[in-house]
Amino acid sequence: MSGKTRVLIADDHAIIRQGIKLILSHAPDMEVTGEADCSTRTLQLLRESPFDVVLLDISLPDRSGIDTLKLVRKEFPKLPVLMLSMHPEELYAIRALRAGAAGYLSKQGAPEQVVTAIRQVASGRKFVSAAVAEELASAISEDASRPLHEKLSDREYQTLCLIASGHTLTQIGEELNLSVKTVSVYRARLLEKMKLRNNAELTHYGLKHGLVE
Repeated sequence: MSGKTRVLIADDHAIIRQGIKLILSHAPDMEVTGEADCSTRTLQLLRESPFDVVLLDISLPDRSGIDTLKLVRKEFPKLPVLMLSMHPEELYAIRALRAGAAGYLSKQGAPEQVVTAIRQVASGRKFVSAAVAEELASAISEDASRPLHEKLSDREYQTLCLIASGHTLTQIGEELNLSVKTVSVYRARLLEKMKLRNNAELTHYGLKHGLVE
């Protein structure tokens, strides 16, 4: 790759974007050439200008980061995407990697990790922390022993986490940009798959497995 690595930061928090820009300003081999505060703007910028790496927040206001990742992968299959999240790695890293992410970064990680991760995925490799590597190994070793929530679809999993966190169906619909009717369908599916009866049992499950922030 010639020249500097061109980075697009997609995060709806301006402070986070500025912080990452400051970190990358000290890396002579990369530069931030685009910023987006939502999924729609991210896709618009990708269609307008060339980028080498995308830093994509897992929680965007108009569309989830995982859904945005899938759209980016479909339209730009060779573009490496690093997922950013405030969530612990064990909650979303495996799902992000399965959806096509080149790596997963916690916003609570060390600043130098961002630079290392960008260099790694820009060179065509994956970036995972030791904790994520361990999670991957466990997921591969014995599928049958995986917790029930790991077998849910991304939407079902998001619905589970939000219900367990005390959100109403209306609030979940607003956060995921879905109708209440659609959220109800996801709730019914996850209840069936997990052999649970109501929101109280979902909440208990979420607390027991550390799915509640």
